[in-house]
Amino acid sequence: MATDHIRYDVLARDALRGVLRRVLSDAAEHGLPGEHHFYITFLSHGDGVKLSPRLLAQYPEEMTIILQHQFWDLVVTEDRFEVGLSFGGIPERLNVPFAAVTRFLDPSAPFDLRFDVSDALAEETPPATAPAAPLPAPAARAAETETAETEQEPAKPSEGAEVVRLDRFRKK
Repeated sequence: MATDHIRYDVLARDALRGVLRRVLSDAAEHGLPGEHHFYITFLSHGDGVKLSPRLLAQYPEEMTIILQHQFWDLVVTEDRFEVGLSFGGIPERLNVPFAAVTRFLDPSAPFDLRFDVSDALAEETPPATAPAAPLPAPAARAAETETAETEQEPAKPSEGAEVVRLDRFRKK
């Protein structure tokens, strides 16, 4: 398989995060148009995510916020957004890097973006340079499977056509 030196997957993901950034920037500047509203899911412990200890205890893995009627001070920068929201009547300020976002949904459009968390982890962890252990040859794998099946299951009576090996009838 050819190596992707251009990293189209990273380019596409960054372009889609650019859509998220642009939509939030427009909402910060002009408000939400029409019936549009956003569900944004992000990793609570993602790098750079800032939540109160109370919210972090309540949402230790992942959190979804809704930007619709009651949010304030939405600020969008190149790599993150900040927003004020109320949780149980208590005002909170959230700071969320775009790299921590796993999903963006606008159900009124409908428009749904999902970001694979392993993409962000793959960027942080360089790929291994050691070659992977080779798989056994196909014939060897088939023989191992056949041996395992015959050792585990007793012979079943045939219910129809039977496969016959031609080697059985060849002269040696």
